Amino acid sequence: PHFEAVRTGAYTITEQYAAECGYSLMVLPLLGHVELRASYFSCHTDNKSPREVICEVNYMEVSVQREAYSPVPSQWQVMFQRDGDLLSPMNLSEARKQGYVIKLTDRRVVLRTAYGQPESFSVKVNGVPVELVHATLLSRQGWLVFMVDLVAACSMEGLYDSGYITWETPQALYPRLDSAQISVGLNGELMMQSVAEKRGYIVDNRNTTVHISIPYNADGGYRKSLVSGELYEYYILHLYVEQTSQKKDHIDTRLRFHGTLVTPLLLHPVFTENTVLEDRTFTVYLGDVPEDVKLAAVHVNGHLTNASVHTIVKVVQPNNTHGYTLKVPFDDPVVTQQFCKENATLLYRLDINYTLTVEPESNSIYHVASVMTLMDIPPAFYGQCYESGISFKLDHRPFDYLWEISFGTDLLTSELAAQHGYILSNDSQSLLLNVPLFTHGYQYNGFFATFEILMRDRETSAVQSSTVKTCPFPATELICSTDGTMTVVVDLSLALPSGGSPGRTSLLDNKCGPKETDDTRALFSFPINNCGSIIKLAEAYVTYENE
Repeated sequence: PHFEAVRTGAYTITEQYAAECGYSLMVLPLLGHVELRASYFSCHTDNKSPREVICEVNYMEVSVQREAYSPVPSQWQVMFQRDGDLLSPMNLSEARKQGYVIKLTDRRVVLRTAYGQPESFSVKVNGVPVELVHATLLSRQGWLVFMVDLVAACSMEGLYDSGYITWETPQALYPRLDSAQISVGLNGELMMQSVAEKRGYIVDNRNTTVHISIPYNADGGYRKSLVSGELYEYYILHLYVEQTSQKKDHIDTRLRFHGTLVTPLLLHPVFTENTVLEDRTFTVYLGDVPEDVKLAAVHVNGHLTNASVHTIVKVVQPNNTHGYTLKVPFDDPVVTQQFCKENATLLYRLDINYTLTVEPESNSIYHVASVMTLMDIPPAFYGQCYESGISFKLDHRPFDYLWEISFGTDLLTSELAAQHGYILSNDSQSLLLNVPLFTHGYQYNGFFATFEILMRDRETSAVQSSTVKTCPFPATELICSTDGTMTVVVDLSLALPSGGSPGRTSLLDNKCGPKETDDTRALFSFPINNCGSIIKLAEAYVTYENE
């Protein structure tokens, strides 16, 4: 930005001209902030004000009311005092060449100078570092000598401590004045004491020193992220303090302090946390990402991913930060799996590399996180009912050889399957087992049949898991088991009169009623040579009948 002061002409405000003429210019391009401040007594400015001392970011200024003496600059000289010693006098034009602007108007005398001039010096007032310029103006008019004493003293102390930026100033910066009131604010605007206290400002007197502490993240301040190996942040506060003092003449002296206070670089780590949901999915949250930091890329186990491959959702937080949620299912090809034989578990793992970019510089920083979870992994069959039995499927995995498949104590083999009438097929991808209804291993409960497959540790034979599947009986099925028990489900919907109950039916022996019934069916289970059964002998077989 280019600034000019315009009154009787256009005057470019350069860095040197700003300090000499009472302007301060602040440009913070990373924050999008530009500010120009002008002293009430700056060049090209009309003014009416009480006695003033201004401590700006780039200059000091003192202004006092002028008595009835000559305003002609050529009739005046200035002598500076440094460490108690008077330096050689010089005229105002010589002082101007050395960086001191002394302005005489009809009503005021103004002294302005940049910091660090040869005639300025640093002292400690009540333990607080202060830069001071002490000048005496002299003018001889006939037999009279006029003297104007000008002192500009500015506190230079800014500290950072435990979340606060602190500025200190002597309670009475000018020993001959009594401090009356201190007001604080930011960005050139004072605020009421109640507002300051509500925002966490602390203004307290400690012996003879005033301490002003402002939270580093106070409203009105500026925050910026920075990459220096790791992610850092710093905060900038443009402090404005007004200190009003009185002399015995009851004339106010107002000290205005404008200072830019900056925290040191503060480490700002982001964090990740992992939540494993019931749907066997990694849900990884990257949090506490500052508002000027963006997620540029995500690599999962070395593979670049994005929202079209995996779910990546931005989450806005109320504290001016945000985060990102990444979801990856356990069975996704990018997830690495490692078998832990000691406890028969499978380790699922994601190594994630987040690329974060600080705007607008586009400086990148990387955050690496590893998330993992252990899952019990004995093989599990998937069971499905079909018209005449139950089918079981097992997808093969490289470590399935550690387990054995059994029904009770009987291990599954091709020979056992053929013996019991099971249909077994096994290839490199999966094992399929069809178990027809009423074959060996079923348990019957009411109108339902249950079949259980056990997974045993090959070394210890201990049961690690089981797959249990229960399916309904077909409506009219007859079961003759090898222990001599007959089980039958009978549909009586056509045989019963209106309002009849299947529970009032029986076999030939009326003491043998149904084991279970519903609205239309009855289940009978009885020894084949009991309940009135009729036995017929033939040459090669025996027939048992009941009704």
